[in-house]
Amino acid sequence: MTSSAEPTGASFKFRLAHLSDPHVGPLPAPRLRDLAGKRMTGYWNWRSGRRLIHDMEMLSRILADIEAEAPDHIALTGDLVNIGLPAEFPLALKAVTRLGDAERVSIIPGNHDAYVRNSMPAMVRHFAPYMRGDDLSEVAFPYMRIRGRIALIGVSSAIPTGFFLASGAVGPSQTTRLRGMLEAAGQAGFVRVVMIHHPPLKAEHFGRGLRDHASFERALREAGAELVIHGHNHRQSVTMLERRNGPPTPIVGVASASAVPGTQGHRAAWHLFDIAIDENTLRIDMTTRGSAPDGAIVELETRTILDLVAPG
Repeated sequence: MTSSAEPTGASFKFRLAHLSDPHVGPLPAPRLRDLAGKRMTGYWNWRSGRRLIHDMEMLSRILADIEAEAPDHIALTGDLVNIGLPAEFPLALKAVTRLGDAERVSIIPGNHDAYVRNSMPAMVRHFAPYMRGDDLSEVAFPYMRIRGRIALIGVSSAIPTGFFLASGAVGPSQTTRLRGMLEAAGQAGFVRVVMIHHPPLKAEHFGRGLRDHASFERALREAGAELVIHGHNHRQSVTMLERRNGPPTPIVGVASASAVPGTQGHRAAWHLFDIAIDENTLRIDMTTRGSAPDGAIVELETRTILDLVAPG
């Protein structure tokens, strides 16, 4: 195995659940002053059709399915709410607490959580314990949590944007700290899982991507990670990012946890990663569980996304 996060010692198994973009509703009735600026168009979009895309009964089935599979840890990669109203976050917190406390659940924000400038402070008030590292008393990104031999690293790409934009940015300071965390965790032998909302690749559509994807990709290529998970596109995807000195990094996107229309790849789903380490191997299997045509939550696919074996 050529990864810098080389497994050592006894066997270790870890089950990580990943969901994203639940867009918890219904949207609380806003005051007129709440709808100033970008929220006005967001509220109109929600009223005119978006509320029909995200179904809370479907989200409840997804959450129940995650509970039934009993993962060791759960990662939620943003867009918990819709237009960043302060009153939305208590509703989202109620859904999250169904999955577990902050020891078991890690969260990073999405662009809808940072919809306007006063949205993120409201999110932090309710979700701070879920968004900070093991050794931190305050929210700061990136953060790192160690669970057994897994290093979970939470990155924020959530920034307020202008009308009709859904892009994100990590920023040079956060990218520099991320690189340091990845290098330190790799040298210590941890399997590094990076959580981010926006796909860390060049966007397919203008105004939706990670603005500084090139520098973020460079950090991943040079420092390394064993898995990157994201949301945002409401679509299941797996892309292998080639590295300069090491095995490729799987970059995995998941569908919205509450979406009901669209193709199979867009309908509500979540991912279960089975991470197995022993003295000379690292294997990550991914099971996709999601909505069948009748609305039941079933296993849709299982595949191996990383299988590394040390030479000799």
